[in-house]
Amino acid sequence: MMEYIITFLYTAALLYIFLFSLGQLHLTWHYRKRKNLPTEHPHLDSKDIPSVTVQLPIFNELYVVERLIDAVAKFDYPHDKLEIQVLDDSTDKTTELISKKVKALRTQGLDISHIRRDDRSGFKAGALQHGLKLAKGEFLAIFDADFLPKSDFLLKTLPYFQDSKIGMVQTRWGHVNKDYSMLTRLQAFGLDAHFSIEQKGRSNAGSLINFNGTAGVWRKDCIMQSGGWSADTLTEDLDLSYRAQLKGWNFKYLEDVVAPAELPVLMPAVKSQQFRWNKGAAETAKKNLNNILRSGWSFTKKTHAFFHLFNSSVFVCLLAAALLSIPMLFIKNAYPEFNKVFNLGSIFLLGFFSITYFYWVANKQVIRDNPRRYFFRMYPPFLTVSMGLSLHNAIAVLEGFFGLKSPFVRTPKFDIRHSKDHLRKNIYIKNKVSVSTWLEGLLSLYFAFGILAGIYLGDFGLVIFHVMLCLGFASVFYQSVKTVKYASVTSKVK
Repeated sequence: MMEYIITFLYTAALLYIFLFSLGQLHLTWHYRKRKNLPTEHPHLDSKDIPSVTVQLPIFNELYVVERLIDAVAKFDYPHDKLEIQVLDDSTDKTTELISKKVKALRTQGLDISHIRRDDRSGFKAGALQHGLKLAKGEFLAIFDADFLPKSDFLLKTLPYFQDSKIGMVQTRWGHVNKDYSMLTRLQAFGLDAHFSIEQKGRSNAGSLINFNGTAGVWRKDCIMQSGGWSADTLTEDLDLSYRAQLKGWNFKYLEDVVAPAELPVLMPAVKSQQFRWNKGAAETAKKNLNNILRSGWSFTKKTHAFFHLFNSSVFVCLLAAALLSIPMLFIKNAYPEFNKVFNLGSIFLLGFFSITYFYWVANKQVIRDNPRRYFFRMYPPFLTVSMGLSLHNAIAVLEGFFGLKSPFVRTPKFDIRHSKDHLRKNIYIKNKVSVSTWLEGLLSLYFAFGILAGIYLGDFGLVIFHVMLCLGFASVFYQSVKTVKYASVTSKVK
């Protein structure tokens, strides 16, 4: 009986991954279909320049807050139409830095305010909602602390709001420290695919896209008519995006407008970001799915919306398939009648090729200098580390679906751009190894056993899969534990 249960769960997990892969392939098709079409770039009417409020939600950003404020202060936009809100919930010396910077910029004639709340209720969503009530602007541009927007950002984004149906304009993220390490290069590799194929592909298909939490501009009326910012999910950006589009608002994605940002340089920082994104996506899916299914959207649009909201679930299925793959080796060996079912799994290679093509197209779009070489250098380790993060991300997804609440954990930024920059004296590095990290170490050993089991049974069909899992979990475990070294150095220099 148990062998039937394991086989069913294993097959179901692979089936979901396969369907998800086909969805990504469909987005790639839409992306390529309109990739070379000419793009019209509207211009602002100089006689009717709208008022804009730039919102900077900040919480303990000692190392990057000043450069962010300086970048926004250089916006090429009439000062009488520009307001800057520094929404500061900090509990450390970040507040002092902001206060000094704001006072200095006010003397230059800039309308900038330092806004503090009595408590941090609602976290980022709460800060944005608080700022929304005070905002003077007709439009709201939002930037997280790790961003360095260019001076022409507003001039390139606001013209699209001349279409009264546009509620939000999102731009592509750039990376100021992409070449700092292999970890930052792998993150850039994955994010570039999202900001090319996924966002543009959905846009081209007439499906829903989302505000990415930063580097975008909202019409104030759109936010207010859609119910405002809500803190009942960890991805307030995704949640509001769906509520707004369910209300009939259209979104615009600008692939050729880039907002540079700093990528996390430590594995625990990557994990905190990934946890928030994956858990929040699950919470948002749970909250909005019924309204999506009841909407008047087409079947294709609903299908894309489903896989968009449930894309984090692929980590649950990946982890399940990985864990069950070793028992499947023994089931196949002990019960030859299962061979036919097991061999059907070869069809799921089509899913792998779909995902490979998805990242190949994205890589060619972003990498101009020898994209083939770069792809084959980055894609295998990207897949391997993604597998290694499956436990961490699956836990986040399951917590989201089961309604287990957790606070909004910020992703620490370190002002690290070049290899010569170091992490000493950084107060945001924590000297702690989580339980899930130790489990990742154990899983690397589990899949090492899977490699040996395959060799012992003479069944080599899953050996490469198990090698990637073993290396992925070992790599994530090592990079997580390695952070303790920086934390111990920091504690000594305090």
